[in-house]
Amino acid sequence: MEQLAAKLKRIDGRGYKAYKSIAGRYAFPNFELHVDHVQGDPFAAPSRMRVRVGRDTAGFPRETYAGESRRTALEDFLTRRYRDAINRTAKGRRGSGKSGTIGIIPCGQEILKRSSMVVDDEFVEARFVVGLPARGRTILGKEAETIFFKEIPRIVDGALLFANLDADRLWTHVKIAEDQDFIRRTLPDKGLVSFLANVSILPRRSGVDDRPMDRETAVPLFSPPSLETSFTTPNSGVVNGMGIPAGVTLIVGGGYHGKSTLLRAVERGVYNQIPEDGREFVVTNPHAVKIRAEDGRRVEKVDISDFIGDLPGGKSTTAFSSDDASGSTSQAANIVEALELGAELLLIDEDTSATNFMIRDHRMQLLVAKEKEPITPFVDRVRSLYGHHGVSTILVLGGSGDYLDVADLVIMLDAYRPRDVTREAKKVAKKVRTGRTREGAEKPRRPRPRAPLARSFDPRRGKKAVKIDARRIDTIFYGYEELDLSYVEQIVDLGQTRAIGDAIHYAAQQYVDGRRTLKQIVDLVMRDIDRAGPDVINPFQRVPFGGYVGFRKYELGAAINRLRTLVVKSGSRRSR
Repeated sequence: MEQLAAKLKRIDGRGYKAYKSIAGRYAFPNFELHVDHVQGDPFAAPSRMRVRVGRDTAGFPRETYAGESRRTALEDFLTRRYRDAINRTAKGRRGSGKSGTIGIIPCGQEILKRSSMVVDDEFVEARFVVGLPARGRTILGKEAETIFFKEIPRIVDGALLFANLDADRLWTHVKIAEDQDFIRRTLPDKGLVSFLANVSILPRRSGVDDRPMDRETAVPLFSPPSLETSFTTPNSGVVNGMGIPAGVTLIVGGGYHGKSTLLRAVERGVYNQIPEDGREFVVTNPHAVKIRAEDGRRVEKVDISDFIGDLPGGKSTTAFSSDDASGSTSQAANIVEALELGAELLLIDEDTSATNFMIRDHRMQLLVAKEKEPITPFVDRVRSLYGHHGVSTILVLGGSGDYLDVADLVIMLDAYRPRDVTREAKKVAKKVRTGRTREGAEKPRRPRPRAPLARSFDPRRGKKAVKIDARRIDTIFYGYEELDLSYVEQIVDLGQTRAIGDAIHYAAQQYVDGRRTLKQIVDLVMRDIDRAGPDVINPFQRVPFGGYVGFRKYELGAAINRLRTLVVKSGSRRSR
């Protein structure tokens, strides 16, 4: 610490590059400070730093991080507290560019694995950034001293010492995450794909604010008696609510009655939610994938022939490629790609689907003969996907009653309250026949495996051998490519997007050989992250990075599939 103080005094008033001399490790009374990377000028990305507090000083009981669920939740909780302490303590920008700023990644409503914090039996480590202060490009040494010797110690004391934290909030955070993981693991034991606890608050404040709607305004969810089920959790005791069983489930009801809101909650239920989110006991099969139409996306050799037959001109769809896919072909490709990676539950909203992909009614069948229509609508595939491959589907529908014939369960949202109307729906289906002929009677086949080729991946940009950046949650800049993830709806955090960008590069460097399939490659990447932590995908491993957030294999696969440079070798069809 004294050496750092001496260095700052020595370089005060000098040119900005003199800050490079402070890189290193420094002992403070309660922690070690690691200055890992020093920015080149005040307008560049802030300097990367870490503080490491020994186990005895930090004082966290082992029970707070016993098991993966609790460890992830504790690291998430401490990241939030560190950010709170920064906001209370740091003065903010002082000087040019990013001078004087202190930051750690922001957190949303989800409890996710974050590289910003590491907790183990030896220490607690926070990874954060500091904008080293300067006026123009002249070092402000005294301002830097304030940051290092006043602000950072106060932040550490306020965020990383168990004795200074709200123990009740901490325990609630880690225990509720453990309970959600418990329910998620035991869903199959009850034959369920999703569970929504009674009194859950599903609506959000707005389309850009994911916090729960005010409880005085929102209508809490209560299960219909026929769907009521319960879980005895490790920490919260018995939790009652609505269980959605495996199979084909329809969510119906009038406009603005909460159908899409319910599906959105189910979609987010693949992640744990923070206490008081309102959806903390909305839990979904972790292999659930949201599917939608995606006009204009690139598709590379995807076998969509179970949904779309040969196109005009005799163009085969067993290895369909397009630089500008239509709504129907993109939705078919999205389903097949999800199944290729192992999806067990498809989540579909009629509002974001291609109409001609979802249904072809009796009148249209009479007008346009089947031999003139390459599309086998999803209504004729959804039952066999479950019956032959065990893949369930939850669909939000407002205008397509033909699906009543193939549904196992029909839930109506009536003024935001769910009702089980399966019996009434089956009576309607029996009384009012659609008259349509089922198309595509043969069994759906498993996706054709595809092996990406190494030439698909080029992260170079200008003089940089690796240039990968994620500036928005829906965009990755990969070399010269701009990768659009706008419609990959289960990416919920910018840190996930950053991690996915670097994971693509890691996959290309380690596993893409023209023989391994996309599923094999993605599974190997996820295995390495599970074993070694998110640092394994960091292209610059000499500098630990605190900006990664955990993601699923489905979003990594979706990102690779949307690379416009992707080239694959298509394998033979798997058996039916």
